[in-house]
Amino acid sequence: MNTTMPNWQKIFMLVVVLALLAVPWMPQVVYPVMVMKLLCMALFACAYSLLLGFGGMMSFGHAAFFGSAAYITGLVTKYWGLPPEVGLLAGTLFAAGLGAVFGALAIHRQGIYLAMITLALAQMVYFIFLQLPFTGAEDGLQQIPRGTLFGFIDLRSDMAMYHLVLLITLAGLWLIHRVVHSPFGHVVVAIREHEPRARSLGYPVERYKLMLFVLSAALSGLAGSMKALVFQVAALTDVHWHMSGDVVLMALLGGMHTVFGPAIGAAVVVGLQYYLDAFGGWVTLVTGLIFMVCVLSFRSGIAGAVQALRSRPGRTP
Repeated sequence: MNTTMPNWQKIFMLVVVLALLAVPWMPQVVYPVMVMKLLCMALFACAYSLLLGFGGMMSFGHAAFFGSAAYITGLVTKYWGLPPEVGLLAGTLFAAGLGAVFGALAIHRQGIYLAMITLALAQMVYFIFLQLPFTGAEDGLQQIPRGTLFGFIDLRSDMAMYHLVLLITLAGLWLIHRVVHSPFGHVVVAIREHEPRARSLGYPVERYKLMLFVLSAALSGLAGSMKALVFQVAALTDVHWHMSGDVVLMALLGGMHTVFGPAIGAAVVVGLQYYLDAFGGWVTLVTGLIFMVCVLSFRSGIAGAVQALRSRPGRTP
């Protein structure tokens, strides 16, 4: 696996980062809160792709990590009165622990059986949060305070909140990149490609799978915690199985075998939901049509198709 990034990718990523830094100064062009949601979903999609694209494990229950972290962050900041950094940490750790439970029960199965186990467990989590007294049931946990980060950064300002979300998202994506191109990531891909051979070489397959599951859950929880602070609400939609379907769509649309491809898929889905919101249910139809076109035209996703085009003979990286 090549650990170096082609020059065109570095330039593209630099342009994207500079554009993201300019967003708060151009509210008349793009709404910063929408971009914050996009960043949260991009981290969520890339975290999920760690499990599906590189680990080969299909989960239909990742909304449990995303939504439960949002609720825990709301509980810690609103009812316990703790600062936002503690809320983010608590949500991430809770999602990691929940991921350890899910992983321990699911990694011994493969394919559709693993997917159904994660879906069933996620539905149990959904009904638990539906019944808990602090969650607000269908109304959701509202008025979550953003608070003051480290005692001096007022997150009630959208400008400060935006830069925090951007910093955490970039750090999370960098971590995913490092994990994928580390020896751990190489072993995970080897297990995905030929599990019996990896087991015969002496690798503790179940331990690697569980570690990957926990890491993916923790990063998904971090994304959910950030979204709870951005919108100051944790709702049942965050933990519903529809959210699990959305993140699968983002990963497949962007390119699940690429590190940052799912972020492109998240940008497409969130952008469609935002700009076509006035059309109501037609958003789902348009998203489905785009997904069908992408699946039929380039099965490796948007980023995968671009990489394949760049690697054609006669082109230089």
